[in-house]
Amino acid sequence: MSTGMRRRAATTAATLTMAGALGFGLMSPAASAASHGPCYDGRCKITVSAPKTIKVDSRTFGFGQLKITSISSRSVRMSATSGGVYLSGSTSPGGTVKFNNLKIWVKSISGRKADLQLFPTRR
Repeated sequence: MSTGMRRRAATTAATLTMAGALGFGLMSPAASAASHGPCYDGRCKITVSAPKTIKVDSRTFGFGQLKITSISSRSVRMSATSGGVYLSGSTSPGGTVKFNNLKIWVKSISGRKADLQLFPTRR
């Protein structure tokens, strides 16, 4: 191995060590989203009881928290707030609510729990 190759290998090793120490490339986008919660990317199936706050990516959806405010045998009420704008809606089982480009489908309600599915939509 020539001196130049040893120097390049040492530089590469130092760069990778520094990147690892700083956390570059250690978490994949999925792992990063998972650290925020299962619905952060707007794609999840979740069973909730009210009150419940679900974290979502504010850069993608325009708000960072979807709040399930109440669940009755007939409907689920929800809201989101961002920058002084208040979004709210409710729907019965089988219905959907759309806040910006996040759609929330109320699959079913059983007692005081609701099965929801979230998915992003195009603007």
